[in-house]
Amino acid sequence: MWHRVPRPEDGRVTEIIAGLYMSPLEFFAVLGAAALVVARWLPPAARPRVTIGAGAVLVLSAIVLSVVGIRWQMLPVLAGAAVALPFALSPVLRRRTDGRPAWRARWWLALPGSVACVGLIAAGPVAAWAFPVPVFPEPSGRFAVGTRVAQWTDPRRPESFTADPHDRRTVVVQLWYPARKSPAGAQRAQYLGRTEREARIVSDALAREVGLPGFLVDGVPRARTHAVFNAPVAGGSGRFPVVLFSPGSGGVRTQNTAWAEELASHGYVVAALDHPYDSAAVVLADGRTIHAKTASTGDRDQDDELAAGWTAVRAADLSFVLTQLDQVGRGEITGALTGRLDTSRVAVTGHSMGGAAALRAARQDRRFDAVIDLDGYPHGSTSTPLHQPTLALTQAITPGADPRYLPRLTKALGRSTATSYRLTIPGAAHLTFMDGPLYLPPVPSIVGSLGRAQSPHVVAATTLAFLDITLRHEPGDLAGVLSAYGDLSVHHPDNSR
Repeated sequence: MWHRVPRPEDGRVTEIIAGLYMSPLEFFAVLGAAALVVARWLPPAARPRVTIGAGAVLVLSAIVLSVVGIRWQMLPVLAGAAVALPFALSPVLRRRTDGRPAWRARWWLALPGSVACVGLIAAGPVAAWAFPVPVFPEPSGRFAVGTRVAQWTDPRRPESFTADPHDRRTVVVQLWYPARKSPAGAQRAQYLGRTEREARIVSDALAREVGLPGFLVDGVPRARTHAVFNAPVAGGSGRFPVVLFSPGSGGVRTQNTAWAEELASHGYVVAALDHPYDSAAVVLADGRTIHAKTASTGDRDQDDELAAGWTAVRAADLSFVLTQLDQVGRGEITGALTGRLDTSRVAVTGHSMGGAAALRAARQDRRFDAVIDLDGYPHGSTSTPLHQPTLALTQAITPGADPRYLPRLTKALGRSTATSYRLTIPGAAHLTFMDGPLYLPPVPSIVGSLGRAQSPHVVAATTLAFLDITLRHEPGDLAGVLSAYGDLSVHHPDNSR
């Protein structure tokens, strides 16, 4: 099976082999390299033809790959082929020049070298499978998806991460929205940034955040999504419900792109935030890059206090962005979405620390009508009740998890004056609730065991069901839908508060 994904270099479409996540050129290079090694073990009459054909395929593929860009996953393939090539071609060339049979090593001498070359060549597809160029799932809704980026500064809030008394808090927001269908061949939005430069800056910063060498995930900034930058908004005069999103600690606004595109295709506008000095890297409109300053100290009590402060900043960012979006909806800020946002129907969401920020923002700002916490530990006080319906998605709790997590989350949901839901999804890990399963190695402890296709589907299906009922007031058995995906706990409202 093949997937079609746009190439970032020139916007054209490249085929990617599903499962292996390799382009045809890479696939042919692997086949050519493997055939060179296998030729040694074929019957004498077949060896010259196979060797010459395999060598030609390999060389041509390598030349074209060197022009369009060779991924690091192909380096062991080319190394294995380079070792095998002289030994494969030497007998053929000697036979053709002097007509005498060429000397060939005994099989027991050739076998170790052949095995080593095959091991190097096989390492390429394995590496491409473990660290692929992510292929984003096709949105299932009736709308095409557009995206655009805004940068807003809050004149009333000093920037708490700098010493400059005149510095004011600035946030970068990416919007995904229902759009008109773009012409065939329209360039899709690059993942992680507006430009390839921004995508690579963000990718390198994210890799540093988790202690990975940047080259391991160099396929991530090559990816294209399904949205089109600045696409015209879907026709009609209807207004779309709004969903605000805050990423995890060190996370970035694009980290849940698959989820955002799915929601937008179903008629929601998703506004995801970069939190400067907290997000791994934020590229501003003037080209400056702000890197994260938040870091754990290793002391649990001190880290809890710091996290509560960072969560408060994020919550204030979310409320500020809602104010800006409300002005867009009412025409006070003009743009493509003027008059198309329904800020009387707003959900606040987040992953990890962003989930904690969503809970806090909802407590402080009653303009938010619903809350979604994607595996976020509730930092700060939980004594103030929530007044909005809340959905908390969690991974299966293991012995290594913070023992305070579930009790604090249960307490937060239990103090709500609206019905709230906690859904534990079997096979999920903390990074299941973002785009990580699309491009990280499928190791259950890292991204869960749901798989690259099922992970984004589960997160989107459960949150869409919740949003359709809480924001659009569509009829349905929400508990029945959610319970099909995992272990559900329903917290009924305590109306005495």
